[in-house]
Amino acid sequence: MPLVAKLDDLGSGAWIALTILGFVFWWPIGLALLAFTFWSGRMSCWNGRGMSRWQAKMERMRDRMDRGGGDWFGAPTSGNRAFDEYRTETLRRLEEEQREFKDFLERLRMAKDKAEFDQFMAERRGRSSADVAQPQG
Repeated sequence: MPLVAKLDDLGSGAWIALTILGFVFWWPIGLALLAFTFWSGRMSCWNGRGMSRWQAKMERMRDRMDRGGGDWFGAPTSGNRAFDEYRTETLRRLEEEQREFKDFLERLRMAKDKAEFDQFMAERRGRSSADVAQPQG
C-alpha cells in the first residue's frame, strides 16, 4: 500500500489529520481510521518507540537515586551533609515518637474497653445474683 507507507513516512500527525478528515466527511471512515491507527501500532504511544522515553526517564531516576540525589519519599539532598544527617535523624525521631504515641493511644483504648467490660460484667453479676435471691412465684 503506497498510501500507508507515505503516511507512515510523514509521521503520526498525518494519521491524525487523515482521521479527523474522515470524521468530517463521514463518521464511519473516521472511526475505521482511528481503530486502524491504534491497533496497527501507528501511534507512537502504543509501540516500542513511545515506551523507550519512559524507560529512559526511569533509568535517569535510578541513577539519581544511586548517586544519592534524594530518596523516593523525601526531598532531594541539600548538598550539605551535616544538614542532611540532621534532617534524617529528626525525621527518624519524629517517626519513632509517632509510633510510640500510636502505641499509647492503643493501650489507652484497651484500658477504656477493659474498664467498660469489667463494669458491664459487674452489673450483670449483680443482676443475676438479685434474680436468684428473689423467689419466683
